[in-house]
Amino acid sequence: MRAVNSILHPTPTDLQVNNMPEPLDGMTVIEMTIAVQGPAAALYLRDMGAQVIKVEPPLGDPSRYGRGRQNETPDGTMGPQYVAVNRGKRSICIDLKTDAGAKVIQSLLATADVFLTNYREAALQSLNLGYDQLHQQFPKLIYASVNGFGPKGPDADKAMLDGVAAARGGLVHHTGYPDREPSLVGPIVIDTSGAMQLALGVMTALLSRERYGIGQRVQTSALGAALWLQQWELTHVAMTGANLNRDGNHHPNISGFYGTYRTSDGGAIMLAQVMDQEGWDSFCIFADVLELSLDPRFQTPGQRLGEGITEEDTIELRGILVTAFAQKTMGQWVDFLYTQPEIIWERVRDWQEVLEDDQNFANGYLAKINVPGAGETLTVGNLIALSETPGSEKGNPPELGEANEGVLSGLGFSDTEIEDIESHATRIREEVLRELLKSADLAAKHQKP
Repeated sequence: MRAVNSILHPTPTDLQVNNMPEPLDGMTVIEMTIAVQGPAAALYLRDMGAQVIKVEPPLGDPSRYGRGRQNETPDGTMGPQYVAVNRGKRSICIDLKTDAGAKVIQSLLATADVFLTNYREAALQSLNLGYDQLHQQFPKLIYASVNGFGPKGPDADKAMLDGVAAARGGLVHHTGYPDREPSLVGPIVIDTSGAMQLALGVMTALLSRERYGIGQRVQTSALGAALWLQQWELTHVAMTGANLNRDGNHHPNISGFYGTYRTSDGGAIMLAQVMDQEGWDSFCIFADVLELSLDPRFQTPGQRLGEGITEEDTIELRGILVTAFAQKTMGQWVDFLYTQPEIIWERVRDWQEVLEDDQNFANGYLAKINVPGAGETLTVGNLIALSETPGSEKGNPPELGEANEGVLSGLGFSDTEIEDIESHATRIREEVLRELLKSADLAAKHQKP
């Protein structure tokens, strides 16, 4: 398996400045995915040193073309979703439904350590890429797949998008205010947490192969990820038999003051805990709510998070703090709170502020990349720090099929075969574009008075 890998490496082995190899250096991942959950898992493996070859259909991963809610990104650039989870990979563009495409994917898998996909099971079977067949052909291959609702049960083949899995898994019902309809969570937390699970499963399977010499299938799902995010809450409901209600800008299972509060200038602060009496006294004096400092109901950290107090006590405490926070500006609150190490708090930040946060740059959580048509931009970087064999970001997101020649020639395909494969993909793209233009023209004619 290793002997052929060098064919697919366009540059020398990835090494850190300290000349230490990265954790997955020498590994090859064949990725056949779309959207986020699969690509983000492969991105983690890439950051840790694996070579990732993304196999895209003639039209490419659809997320290449998503320009945002109001088409905010520049013309001719890649979609931000694609950019976010595909940096540093190598893209090849082939039609897997052709004999040539089937030959390419089989040649790639013969060199690979991991096959990672979020295609539906029926589609994989139709392409002769089901697990049973590939496990027979390549018994040491790690076959990693992720879907919406798990590999078993009546909904194993049900279509999924992030919000659907969040709804099925309970996140939506328990987010928002009790007197309003349930709310979606802001970011796509299910897809991204599902990607983490899939990457963890792949790493575990690679370790198992190292120890026992066998490949195996790794299966995760968006629904499983949704449950994983709510281990405490679901276990609480199971143990008590009582459901938890939506609680607005507070946690459904935490009473007391835990939650967000608006300042006089429209900002918001998350107040989580005050750990000692000195901090509580200082807070109450600054907030001009000295009566709380003396109130026996709120003297301990546990009481301030609901221990031993009634629901009416919680409502009263929160009401007092809503008024108190609204009397001072964000700047006044921040200046005070930074002097109080025993108060656990944070300013609520929007995504633009997150991109400007020095703490994220200090830890390498944000990385600079170049995107065709957009230039230099920021994206989320490698978040896991290893002291001796650290991973790193590997570059920019690939153009569609930009690695065709290098990868296919390395696999032994002739120039003529490569040209035929690329010409076929180009013809398909042109045919689709013509149909789209024709449809747009017809729609425009119908709209004329």
